[in-house]
Amino acid sequence: MPTSYVRYIDWMSVGLYLVLVVAGVFSVYAASYDFDNASIFDFNEFSGKQVRWIFLALGLALMIMLIDRRMYETYAYPIYLTLLAIMVVTIFVAPDIKGSRSWLVFGPVSFQPAEFGKFATALALAKLFSGYQFRLNDSHTNYLRALAIIFVPIALILAQRETGSALAYLSLFFVLYREGMSGLVLLAAAGAVIIFVVAVKYAGTMFMDMPLGEAAVIIMLGLLLLGMLAVYCHRVKAARNVVLFYLGAAAVAWGLHLLAIDIPGRYFLPPVLAASCVYCLILCLRGDSKPLLVTVGAVMAGVIFLYSVNYAFTSVLQPHHQQRIKVTLGLEEDRLGAGYNVNQSKIAIGSGGLTGKGFLNGTQTKLKYVPEQHTDFIYCTIGEEEGFIGSTAVLLLFLALILRVIHIAERQPTVFGRVYAYCVASYFIFHLAVNVGMVIGLCPVIGIPLPFFSYGGSSLWSFTILLFILLRIDASRREHLTY
Repeated sequence: MPTSYVRYIDWMSVGLYLVLVVAGVFSVYAASYDFDNASIFDFNEFSGKQVRWIFLALGLALMIMLIDRRMYETYAYPIYLTLLAIMVVTIFVAPDIKGSRSWLVFGPVSFQPAEFGKFATALALAKLFSGYQFRLNDSHTNYLRALAIIFVPIALILAQRETGSALAYLSLFFVLYREGMSGLVLLAAAGAVIIFVVAVKYAGTMFMDMPLGEAAVIIMLGLLLLGMLAVYCHRVKAARNVVLFYLGAAAVAWGLHLLAIDIPGRYFLPPVLAASCVYCLILCLRGDSKPLLVTVGAVMAGVIFLYSVNYAFTSVLQPHHQQRIKVTLGLEEDRLGAGYNVNQSKIAIGSGGLTGKGFLNGTQTKLKYVPEQHTDFIYCTIGEEEGFIGSTAVLLLFLALILRVIHIAERQPTVFGRVYAYCVASYFIFHLAVNVGMVIGLCPVIGIPLPFFSYGGSSLWSFTILLFILLRIDASRREHLTY
């Protein structure tokens, strides 16, 4: 390795990586501990296999650091297209494993192309943004090109029936936001999640002869219109008029109710919202129409999404996905079915208390009450044996690594390096948030591994490649400035 850039390697990130993978292998050992075979290096056990994957990952990291950084930018598109081709092949040749066709099997070795597609997609997106005079907001074509790079692998992974891995690619929208995409897009995404949750959770409760979830969303959209008028459009007087209209409509409905005339909610709430949108469209005729059109468009999009939720939930999602969402939202208990993993995981974490039961002393994990505890649910092993202190320490290590990656991103002299670094940070944030969220019952169980901790070579190698390509690019940042 040339000494010209060795001293510029971000050794803090390397150190955090090593600490995480070592902690990970001990966690795998604890989660799969066999009283009859106590060796962590037994290659017939999960921990021994993970040690082997770690040594191979370290060799892979060294190879990555030896490659000229310009090779990653030069061959970004070929790497991306190669991984897409492998994903296409996977759809047709992969065996059915637990309902998905996402693993390629070669004798005793299997790997998941969707995991390796993450670094390929990050390279391709970084290559696109580093193009000559490329600016995301310069044209709609630029948006379409960026979205195509993100959504093509998502479509292929969904065709493999691997929803969790596909969702991880959506984290790249944070990269688009960093590079100029309007924050309204992220706000819309958050709004869509809220609408979905409210509509599904309260679909069975009636209010004004309509589902409470539907009524609540329409009321929230009315408040959204009001807020955007005042803050985004700077139309305080118009916002006041809408408030007066809402109050008047509510007074009329209450008066009719006192006269024993009850208006069905579907004939009251949607028309009131529609009337306020028409009022905004009338205001467009007085100039400065774009903010008003955006406001009306946002509300109408929310209405369309609301009335598509039921179809999406019942016809698009698989039955086991529906069940997991219902359990997460508290609509069903199913402690012996879809909710079993999460219930046992929360018991394990709660039983750990402040300081935990001690390494290899967890009862829930040792007695195998938690399924998949060495893979997707490995965080519950940490919670039970190391307690709140150990669990928090792991989160702080990940936070330190993510902040370090963001720091590296901001010091890059090239757009390619900066965009790629933010892709890496986005993947880490998504995996950490969703994995911990599903282990403690805040997110549906969708099969997202915890980086460097969950057992498996595909995940470990994928995140190793992601991180060390970034470190190789970063190590040559001063070299780039001398050109």
